[in-house]
Amino acid sequence: MPSAPQTFNPTDPQIRSGHLLHNLILFGRVLHGLGLDVNPGRMIDLVNALALIQIGRKQDFFFVAQSLLVQRREDLALFKDAFDLFWVDPRDRVIARGRRQDETPFTRPEFAPPPLNPPVAPPADSTHDAGERTIVETTYSPSDRAALRRKDFSQLTAEEMRAIKAMMDNLLWRPGERRTRRLVAGHSGALDLRRTLRRNIAHGGELVRFAERGPKVKPRPLVIIADISGSMERYTRLLLHFIYSLSAGLRQQVETFVFSTRLTRITRPLRQRSVDRALRDVSRAVTDWSGGTRIGEALKTFNYQWARRVMRSSAVVLIISDGWDRGDPDLLRREMARLQRSCRRVIWLNPLLGGADYQPLARGMQAALPYIDDFLPVHNLASLEDLADRLARLK
Repeated sequence: MPSAPQTFNPTDPQIRSGHLLHNLILFGRVLHGLGLDVNPGRMIDLVNALALIQIGRKQDFFFVAQSLLVQRREDLALFKDAFDLFWVDPRDRVIARGRRQDETPFTRPEFAPPPLNPPVAPPADSTHDAGERTIVETTYSPSDRAALRRKDFSQLTAEEMRAIKAMMDNLLWRPGERRTRRLVAGHSGALDLRRTLRRNIAHGGELVRFAERGPKVKPRPLVIIADISGSMERYTRLLLHFIYSLSAGLRQQVETFVFSTRLTRITRPLRQRSVDRALRDVSRAVTDWSGGTRIGEALKTFNYQWARRVMRSSAVVLIISDGWDRGDPDLLRREMARLQRSCRRVIWLNPLLGGADYQPLARGMQAALPYIDDFLPVHNLASLEDLADRLARLK
């Protein structure tokens, strides 16, 4: 005989006072902090699903939450542990799953905003107080977020890096639209004679209803060529997360390449639904992480092997690099000129440009500058927001 399902206490003041939604949000943040792929869309689906079950049946609640919030088989055990520890009545002395009766009973974590500065590590011989409450860091205040937006990527702590990644995922990418030669139904004032005649067949050939057509409008495609050499190592991890967020937001409109000593296409690995799985596949596909920099050779490979295959008309090319190059500057100059002729616009994103005293004195940067349409920084979240606005204004 199956055991009777566990139930929440209907007299719990948190449920009666409407704290369930708040606790759901905190639970989602805890799962995200543990590494599960939990986003606001899945939490909204969970809230909507709760209207279809009996909220007092804890077993039903568990399986609904598990089916909506767990995407990988290896996360099932971690989710069950987090669920058992989080959704516990503090008045009940029920020992959490996996604890012995002689261990200290579980106490509900206290949720508090994380500090901007990392805490000082305790001495190695310090002991943990069994009665101390666990602090689970959840949200940043508006002032903290404003400070994070301006903080250089190379100076972020691990906690701040996680917060920046979450903010990147919420950026809205809408590149400017272009008018194509194809005509579609519209209201531009141009008469579509064929559709007009077809519409008026029922009226005996009398022109009663007129049809118009105009040019079809499509978003501009993007091509990203990112530097992953040793000089870019401080920024590579976050910039790859930025590229993943951009690719996920635009889907089929983005082609992505990375280079150090050789050029590698990573468009397909970045189409994974999970960012962790996508970056893991990228790390397997790329063999020259943190190597030397050959910008000219990488651009030549792109121009001769990939440009006609992936560059649709009027594409915008984003080159992410600090400009430090060990190759031939004349080769870089020729390939930049060839690239500029074959695309709509070349935008060079340099993380060093955010420094107040930066000057483009590197020979690679000097060779490329005459063929760059926009020379922009990419050192913090604010610079990415400015890039999104600039792309949206492209015509």
